This record gives sequence, C-alpha cells and structure tokens, in this order.
Amino acid sequence: MAEKKLTRGLFNWTFLAVFIAGIVLVNIIASLLYKRIDMTEDKRYSLSDGTIEFLENKNNFDNRVNIKIYMEGNLPAELKHFRNTLEDKLKEFKEYAGDRIEYQFIDPNVGTEGEQQALFESIYAKGNGIIPMDVVYMKDGAQSQMMIWPGAVIDYEGSTVQNIQFMPGTPPGKPYSIDGLTDMIENSINNLEYILISSLRRATAKSKPRIAFLQGHGELTYAQTQRARALIAPYFAIADVTINDSIAALENVDGLVIARPRKRFSDKELYVIDQFVMRGGRLMCFLDALYLNEDSLNTKGMTHTVRNETGLERMLFDYGLKLNDNYIVDARCAPKAVPFAKQSLIPWFFHVMATPTKHPISRNLEPVSLDFTSEIQFVGNSKNALTPVLTSSTNSNVTGLAPLVNLAMPLNYGKNPELVANPEDEVNQRCLAGLAEGFFDSHFKNRIVEEFANNPIAKYKEKSSKEGKVFLIGNGRFIENSYDSMPARDGKGFMYRPNEFNDLRMDKDLAQLGIPLYFGNQEFFQNLADYMMGDNSVLDIRSRQIDIHAIDQEKVKAHASFYKIINLLVPIVVVLLFAITMAYIRKRRYAKIR
Repeated sequence: MAEKKLTRGLFNWTFLAVFIAGIVLVNIIASLLYKRIDMTEDKRYSLSDGTIEFLENKNNFDNRVNIKIYMEGNLPAELKHFRNTLEDKLKEFKEYAGDRIEYQFIDPNVGTEGEQQALFESIYAKGNGIIPMDVVYMKDGAQSQMMIWPGAVIDYEGSTVQNIQFMPGTPPGKPYSIDGLTDMIENSINNLEYILISSLRRATAKSKPRIAFLQGHGELTYAQTQRARALIAPYFAIADVTINDSIAALENVDGLVIARPRKRFSDKELYVIDQFVMRGGRLMCFLDALYLNEDSLNTKGMTHTVRNETGLERMLFDYGLKLNDNYIVDARCAPKAVPFAKQSLIPWFFHVMATPTKHPISRNLEPVSLDFTSEIQFVGNSKNALTPVLTSSTNSNVTGLAPLVNLAMPLNYGKNPELVANPEDEVNQRCLAGLAEGFFDSHFKNRIVEEFANNPIAKYKEKSSKEGKVFLIGNGRFIENSYDSMPARDGKGFMYRPNEFNDLRMDKDLAQLGIPLYFGNQEFFQNLADYMMGDNSVLDIRSRQIDIHAIDQEKVKAHASFYKIINLLVPIVVVLLFAITMAYIRKRRYAKIR
C-alpha cells in the first residue's frame, strides 16, 4: 500500500512539474513569436493590404529604420493602454518588415535633471519636434501633474528624418485632465496605422514624384489651392508650371493638375498636354463646363449661365470622357440661406453632396461637396477602363444646356422633392467624376502634318508608350480654399495663408448657422493624388470602413437588470459547480483507496 501511495505521489509530482515546465516553455515561445487573429467582421485590428505591401517591399527602404518612442515609465492607465497598443502595432509592422524596423521605448524622466533637460530640448527641437502634453490626474487622493511626450522620432540612414506626434500637445499653463483624454486616445488608436505608415513613407522616400499645378489660363492660384497642396506636399514635390508653347514644359512632371481654367488653350498647349499623357503622365482635370455669376444670382434671384469652352473638352472626349454643358440637380444637397424668402433655408439642388462609389478614391468617404457641377459621360470604345468615381443620388436629374438658374426652383417641389419619376431607381444616378485608365490614342492622331510628326524635336507619339490615367470632374473649385493676404516682409508682393476654417471639410456659412455638414473633399483629393500616382499604401487605410455599432438604448433600459444579474450570478455558479465537482471526485478517489 505504501509503495502504491509513493508511486502515485511521484506520478502526481512529475505530472505537475511537466505541466509547469510546459506552461513556462509556451510562454517563452510566445514571447519570441508574435501572432494575432482578428475575429472582427471589418478587420479593424488587421493591417491594410497597402501597408503590408509597403512594409514587405525592400525597394521602399532597404536600410534599418529606428523608431524612438518617448512614452515609457510610470504612465496613467489610459496612456499605458495607448503605449501597449502602439507596441502591438509596431510588432505587426516588424512581422512584415523584419529587422528593417527597430523600435525602443524611452523614459524621458530617467537620469539627472541636466540630462533630462538636454533630452527635452533635443526632442522638442525649438517647437519643430515633439510637442509635450501636460496631464493632470488623481493619485493617492492628491492631484498630480505629469509631462508626457506623446510622440516618436524616426532615425533613418544615420540621421533623424521625421518626428511623429501621436496626440496634440498642450498650450503652456493649460494641462489636460486625464478624464478628458478618453476620446482623444481612442481617435489616436484608430489612426495609429495611418500615422505610422505616413511617417515611414516620408522618412524613407528616396525621391518624390512631381505634381504640377498648371497656370496661365485663369486657373486656381497658389493662394486658392494652398490647403490642397499642403495635404499632398509630404509625399509629392509640388510646383507650378506654365507651358508657354514649350514642348519640354512637362518633361519632368509626373502628375498634372488643371484646376478651373477660364481661358482657351492653344493647339500648341493642347499638344504638350496630350503628349504628356502619351508618355504615361497622370492628368487630373477639374473643369467648369459653365460660367455662372453668383453675385447676380444672390442679388436678382436668377441668372443665366454661359459655356466655358477651353478646348480641353475635345481632347478629353478622345480619351473617353465627355463633359456636358449642363448642371446636375440632386435632392441630396446642401441647404442654402436665402434671407428674402419665406423660409430662410432652402434645399439647394445645385449644391450636390456627391455619392461616393466603391472605387478606392472615394470608398467610405463623407459625401463630396460639389457646388454647380456638370455631368460626365463615358464615350468611345471600351479598350480602356472607364470608371465612375462619384455619382449623384437616385433622386437627381440634369438641367438643359446652359440653363437659367433660379433660387425659386426648390420652392416648387415641396418638403419631399422628387426630381425624377422613380427617385429610388439606380438608373437615375449621374456620373460626376470619372476615370479613364489604359493606353490612349493621341488627340492629334491624323490631325497634324507628316512633316511635323516625323520631326525629332516634336517627340510625337501617336499612341501611349506607358499606361496612363486621366481623371475628370465637372467642378473646377471643389479644392478651392478661402485665404488671407498680408504684405510680404520685404515689401514686395504679398504673403498668403488659408483661413483657419477648413473649406474642404465644412461650409462656413452653414456652420455659423449651426448646421455641421461635413464634406469629404479633403480626403478625396488626398486619395486622388495617391491613386493617380500609384501609391496605395495610405489610400487603403483612409478608405477602410470600421463599423461602429451604436448601442440600442431601448434594449439597455428593458434588459439591463437581467444582464446585470447574469454577470453577477454566472461566475459564482460556475465556481460553486467546480468546487462541488472537485469535492465529489476527491471523495470517490479516496473512498476507493480505503
């Protein structure tokens, strides 16, 4: 009997030792490996395809990137959660980039007072580095204040090349309360992948593709497009270009923006743009098919429109894109303030809130604001991909050619306007922005003399030598910003800056009336530039849709007590059942031994 007990005891202790060793081994292996399984329907915890492609491609950066994050030490629980989430995201990055990405968390409050001050000055960089955040929180019944550095520094190829600011800093003397940081931290976590991959792109860029804004035909000026330029400036070299009948004017340009030209192009200028497309250039056209005087409309209540012919329309027609001389009217629109009318706000059918399609440029964006926009049609053969990027709603229609615009028009339709016979039929959707991709025939094919075509100086291409992209939207000013001007310091000319109110996100007049109508123009232009220039590493993140399922408050009120009881009793019942089961097993086992 004693020998049997000894054998059983040795077996139990051996089993326990093997079990503990197995747990330790599993933990050691788990610490060396990193793997997550995303069970969410919208894959909110997975990296986008563009991010994975960017990290895996060694051509994007072949040397090691070192990221120093200054969020370590005795942090409040909320910020500790952000720090851990950031580390998880960086582990995912390393899973695809390998040793080309290294990171370290640094406690800026370690060391002597002099060493800390030197580090603070280094990472602050006179306001050009990381901006600190002062946080007030309760600890041990007393109020405490801590300075946090919510950012990181990227070192690449032996030098500091990029600063990252995860959360905004605080003005001097105005600390944040830790209780008020919840939404800010959640937003920062949601944008973490975008912040990191954008910073890596900027830090490791070997050269920037060049996007030029065409000038010389009354296009939107530098001051009017300053905000749009700033959005894409971190990733592209931005310049202004004037053709001036020079065949070589666009030779060093990768993407060309033509925003709201008001004058006719010469045949020579059209030839230069056409050959730019034949060489595989990316052409982005924002055109007004009609001219309308809004001052006359607001003063008189109606005004005529006139055609705005630039010559680009004929060339774009040959690429498969036709710009019609009409306006789209849409029941899905922004309101307009009309002081002299019976109702101060009317649904302004001409201010279309364009519906995004499933195309990556517009997918999952807020509606794009297009005031007085024209219809785009696809024409010609189908050898190239012709894709709608923005459309009207199903309750929309088109005006006649060069229409008369009248403020009284919306008043004729009542509270529930139906602009077409079948307002829910998808056939009523009109294309507002279109994209042509592929190999194009030159607009000047069979239109120029053989002597010129054969001249080496002309560099004439009858067909595309590289795949090109041409984008057209029937609205010339949807990227326009209002701005302030001031005399330059040297007394020569003026300095310009966009107004603080972001025209690409909201309408100022509507916001002042308490109508927070958000636009997707800003993200749309960023996505457009990324897609046209062929970099989808950030585009996929911006267009990702994360479904936030709202809590049903009625169900909460009706069933809250039931679920509270379940949450309270179930763990207790499980523990009791486990205890009873173990006691029963032990009783049977020792009863047999006796």
